[in-house]
Amino acid sequence: MATAPAQADDGAAAGEAAVDTPIIVTGEREQELELVTETGSRLGLSGLETPATVSIVDGDDIRARGDLSVIAAVTRATGVTNAGSPGNGGTALAMRGFSGQGSVLQLYNGIRLFPVAGTITFPSDPWNVERIEVLSGPASVLYGQGALGGAINVIAKAPNPDRFEFQGEATYGSQDTWHVAGGLGGPISDMLSFRVDASYRESDGYVDRGESDSLALSAALRFQPSEDFTLTLRDDYGKFHPSRYFGTPLIDSRLDDSIRRRNYNVGDSAIRYRDNRLALDAEWAISDALELRNTTYYLTTNRLWRNLETYCWIGPDGECPNGIGYGTPGNIYRADNYGIVHDQKQYGDQVTLRLQSPLGGAMANTLLVGADISRVKLTYSHDFGSDYQEDEVDPFTFDPGLFLDTQGIAPRYRTRTDTIALFAEDRLAITDQLSLVGGIRYEHNKVGRWDFVYDDADETIVGETPALNGGTEAYKVLEHTTWRVGAVYELNPNVSLYAQYATAVDPLGTLTTYSTSGSQFQLTNADGRQVEAGLKALFLDGAGSFTFAAYRLVKQNLFTQTRTNGAIDQIGQRSSQGLEASLSLDLPSGFAITANGTVLDANFDEFEGFEDNTPPGVPEQAANLQLSWTGLGGLQLRGDLRYVGRRFTDNANDFRVPAYTVVDLSATYALTRNVGLDLRVFNLFDKDYAESTNGDEQWILGRPRSVDVAIRASF
Repeated sequence: MATAPAQADDGAAAGEAAVDTPIIVTGEREQELELVTETGSRLGLSGLETPATVSIVDGDDIRARGDLSVIAAVTRATGVTNAGSPGNGGTALAMRGFSGQGSVLQLYNGIRLFPVAGTITFPSDPWNVERIEVLSGPASVLYGQGALGGAINVIAKAPNPDRFEFQGEATYGSQDTWHVAGGLGGPISDMLSFRVDASYRESDGYVDRGESDSLALSAALRFQPSEDFTLTLRDDYGKFHPSRYFGTPLIDSRLDDSIRRRNYNVGDSAIRYRDNRLALDAEWAISDALELRNTTYYLTTNRLWRNLETYCWIGPDGECPNGIGYGTPGNIYRADNYGIVHDQKQYGDQVTLRLQSPLGGAMANTLLVGADISRVKLTYSHDFGSDYQEDEVDPFTFDPGLFLDTQGIAPRYRTRTDTIALFAEDRLAITDQLSLVGGIRYEHNKVGRWDFVYDDADETIVGETPALNGGTEAYKVLEHTTWRVGAVYELNPNVSLYAQYATAVDPLGTLTTYSTSGSQFQLTNADGRQVEAGLKALFLDGAGSFTFAAYRLVKQNLFTQTRTNGAIDQIGQRSSQGLEASLSLDLPSGFAITANGTVLDANFDEFEGFEDNTPPGVPEQAANLQLSWTGLGGLQLRGDLRYVGRRFTDNANDFRVPAYTVVDLSATYALTRNVGLDLRVFNLFDKDYAESTNGDEQWILGRPRSVDVAIRASF
């Protein structure tokens, strides 16, 4: 990123060479349309050259704003909204009318993360993030199943072989929230460089018994014996105990401020995520025209839930409005004692070969071919055969009680998912202004599932039995081919028009835990297709950028499951069509503006009894706005606004979650050129709002008005 050094009260001269990093970044930024992204294409294309919508969330901006999680950071991007809950690891997203980890794919350094039972928990901490790239619309051609709505790629900080660098932060604020983090990297020798990062967060939370803590560690070692070859070994570790808060029940279908801080989970509840990822990346420029890249990786994940998860207010008729419980009018009904453990291993290899060679001796052409192989192994443990726990408590004063488990959490089944994929991309520059970009991917998934068999006398595992295809065969094979083709026309070097047609597939349910109930349906993949067209432009000599996109996205041959372990409904077709736009502008006198927004119409087109309804969890409007001013004496002020439109929680659209707007303010004062003091105010107007939901009338509320103070250093 090109920057000009900030002036602070240490008297740094305006013409002094900047060999360190100023804590306040001013001057013209390199616009993201000019940057080569890794997510929209593997061909090394800039945003202007890519026939798709690609957004970038910068890591320095994430840390300056004080975003507490990767999800909080990525929802600043165009059209990305939060669909997370404790049951899906808190990391599910919604994009372009589709939601959940089966439709919005998540990547780490370009490698796909497989959701197990609809859950991804890595990475959660944004401290070591270099940037987050967002590809809107179908991404199955690049990354495989489960990428109909889009793909989120978290790119971590890498070793800098040219100079030493250090970043550090210490934060304290409301709810006894504190954060301490540091990162260091640089050259060890002419061939070796390194990067290490550590981050620890802790908070009492904004509900009763809402404590959380997390630890994130990462280390990378880069070996570069020549300019043409690089080998990087990287390890990332995360341990996270999120808040054991599953939402606030509505009273008479409305949010009651008097129970804003109540947590209706049991007193000995538990949630824990632990992840470790080891990867070896190789880059070899074989010649000026030929480049080889390879990534080998191994990820282990352990997740634990032990909670009483469902709550509802009992109405005057003695029943909950959503029909899930009954009891004494005015009390809170509690149920669903789930104890679950996921033990997952994911390992694989991705290799690509890129060739740049003229076609026909005249037209520039870039061709990439590659292969992706992986294996995901899961042992799924639960206590679903234990006694069912349900009770009712006073909304205001109650004993949270203890988790009921007479059976214990034990292994119930295991799965193995083997994936082999072959893919190719190509860009042909027909003229200096017109280029064609296309891609194709063939993917073969073999999913196996086995139920454990227990000895009834002593509850020990004595064997296992196939769990698919009527219990006679353990495996199910899913194969598909997806493709896309697009064109980019450059009106001039700073303005381009584009159009694209893309296909995609989503698995019916979670690919890695393909259920026996899912196999009753004839079709095995939900097929999707999208048409998109748009404009991208730079203006004011690069001080401003603008993007606009219009699309229609259709998904066919799918089913839905409205409640975990509930009935499966077959849906013929759902669709969305919408408009997206973004603007970034550096103004005179230190002012800058960044804005984005989306308006869409999402519908069930063919779903008996629900035609023309909006699918649950999908806001049809969303927007972000950031205004900043960098004044004299090393002062920077920022204001952020986030708007999310209304959503529904059910297919019938009987339960509505209202729209919300949240305003955050922050200020940074440069104590020296490289050390800054931050004051951050979150949710300035103390808005009570549902960040996401857990059921029809159980809202997971966002953080109330909070004030944090941080000191940051960057050298």
